[in-house]
Amino acid sequence: MRSLFSFGASKEMSLVASGNGQRPEMLRRKTLANNARLMILLGALSMPLAIYTLVAGSAFPFTVAAMSLVGGMVTLALHQRRMFDRAAAGQVYALLAVGGLLTLADHNIGDAGLAIAVMAPVMAALLGKPNLRRQSWAMFAAILIAAGLSNVLSIPLVTIHGPVLMSTSIVAFIAAAMLIIHTANRINAAYEVYDKAQMTAYRHLIEHVQDGVIRFSGDGEILMASRSSEKLFGCRRFELGEGGIVERLHVLDRPAYLNAFADANQSARSRVVEVRLRQDDARAQTSVPHFIWVEVSLSPVIDPDGDGERHEVVALFRDVTRRKDDELAMAEARRAAEEASAAKSRFLATIGHELRTPLNAVVGFSEMMTSGIGGELSDTHREYAGLIHQSGKHLLEVVRMLLDMSRLEAGKFDLQTEPFDVEDMIVPCFSMVDSLAQSQQVTLVADVAPNLPMLVADERACRQILINLMSNAIKFSHRGGKVTVSVKRQGQSLNLSVTDTGVGMAPESLTRIGEPFFQANDGLDRRYEGTGLGLSIVKGLVDLHKGTLRAMSEIGAGTTVTVLLPINGPAIKNEETGSVTPFRKEPAPAQIHPWQDEKRKAQ
Repeated sequence: MRSLFSFGASKEMSLVASGNGQRPEMLRRKTLANNARLMILLGALSMPLAIYTLVAGSAFPFTVAAMSLVGGMVTLALHQRRMFDRAAAGQVYALLAVGGLLTLADHNIGDAGLAIAVMAPVMAALLGKPNLRRQSWAMFAAILIAAGLSNVLSIPLVTIHGPVLMSTSIVAFIAAAMLIIHTANRINAAYEVYDKAQMTAYRHLIEHVQDGVIRFSGDGEILMASRSSEKLFGCRRFELGEGGIVERLHVLDRPAYLNAFADANQSARSRVVEVRLRQDDARAQTSVPHFIWVEVSLSPVIDPDGDGERHEVVALFRDVTRRKDDELAMAEARRAAEEASAAKSRFLATIGHELRTPLNAVVGFSEMMTSGIGGELSDTHREYAGLIHQSGKHLLEVVRMLLDMSRLEAGKFDLQTEPFDVEDMIVPCFSMVDSLAQSQQVTLVADVAPNLPMLVADERACRQILINLMSNAIKFSHRGGKVTVSVKRQGQSLNLSVTDTGVGMAPESLTRIGEPFFQANDGLDRRYEGTGLGLSIVKGLVDLHKGTLRAMSEIGAGTTVTVLLPINGPAIKNEETGSVTPFRKEPAPAQIHPWQDEKRKAQ
């Protein structure tokens, strides 16, 4: 069982070293408990003599001893119930009560009672809250006024014999002084150990952090360098002060570092800068300096008592070489991907132009043969010519889509926007897909709202959007199905929707609508022909108009694709800006300047 009178300091010191953020408060509480035990001990030791004087006819010493004993027991009980503020108030009030009683018993103003009473505000300052401090000073002022009245009247308010009063005052003063000395010593020692623990933790953190930490004085001299800075700089930390940090920086990065350091040193502003730093290596085989990328975080140390002109600076050096290498590799990969995309677009454009000329001849001559211009053909030859004509037209359509897609990706598809009536393009588009609809036995239905406004857009591109959507809907419709084209106004946009009753699409396929060469069934056993570029071209043309492409579908129930085009046209129109025809020139490969090649420029 824990002893009632255990005053050892080992537990408090362990509390200080434990790393708890509540250490000062814990030490204050422990001091309160020790003070209560000390008051009980002093009251118990003085109780035999007080009882003797009580038997001899003087109850004053017994009263003082009882006040100390009762005060200690009450405050210890409050402490055990975790009522720490009340325990501190009880100890302060006990000192005030003892001091006030002795002051009333002695008419001299400079007596021991007043000295004991003045210790109460000191105790409140060490252990109490601001409210208790104010109360203690107010009660001391009342005791001081009572002492003044007793001195002016020269009449003690409590009649005590001189020897008894003297001995009681001396013992009470010594006891109160011991209490105050013990409290001050414990609190002071606690905070000293706390500060020491804080400094030890700070040094441990600085020495073991992975980044290099350097503290500079207001004049720029190195005051402290962490152990990790030795690995970062490749030298012992005491060698950093020989040439300074600036001498180790790449010559191109020194101005940025000096500006950032000046902001932290003179303007008290934190700065972060990335520089190239020379890393020494005693085992290097060549004299070529080795540079690494370092992120430097500069933070000023604000001293309230300083002159305010220059501040100490704490610099955190972090090696970011790997990140810089990754950024360089990413930039190179991006450049290579852009060059590959440009080469692909040029390839498609070249192949498309080269294929279109012979295909036109194939389609034209096959059409002449089927019409009998070159002479009558047999049924077999006429069938063969029809197949050639159909295949040629299919190839021409594929080439046209490839060319349109390459132009869209290259940003070479220019819109010629002008107002036109949307109703006028519905019938021509229906006639262009009518043969395909008849072959699939699909019914075409138009639902055009009345009084539609004029649409400012590229009519040719809008026709292509509608034809591609209708062709796609017909291709994926069941025989005997229906494709509905609806046009209506929706706010400041024109709603163009194409709905079919075909096979539909899964939700995961809807998220990929608009990807080039994508079909919901794109395996080797797919049932439907096509390149998968129709919706990609639609999406590209809609994006050029600053519009929106949406799709809703359900497997087996059909698909609805909706295009929203701004009625007033895209934000930027060709006729509003000057048209400039650039000279065709192959893009020059981007010149790479990896930062490693600049190492030799450093001094």
